[in-house]
Amino acid sequence: MPKSKKELDLIPKSKSRFLRVKCLNCGNQQIIFGCSATDVECLVCGKILLQSTGGKARILTKILEVLS
Repeated sequence: MPKSKKELDLIPKSKSRFLRVKCLNCGNQQIIFGCSATDVECLVCGKILLQSTGGKARILTKILEVLS
């Protein structure tokens, strides 16, 4: 049964997303969380891909895709 617009408005959508990113140093692709509480490094070369800011993180690399 389809939900009414009023019911959909009561459940807020999450503003955080998972992102597929590509390291600018080595070209490695990995999936990261856009609101990460810690810095995220490339699993291959160790370059910092994302810096934590306390809210939405600062992304220091190329975003390939936003995953829902």
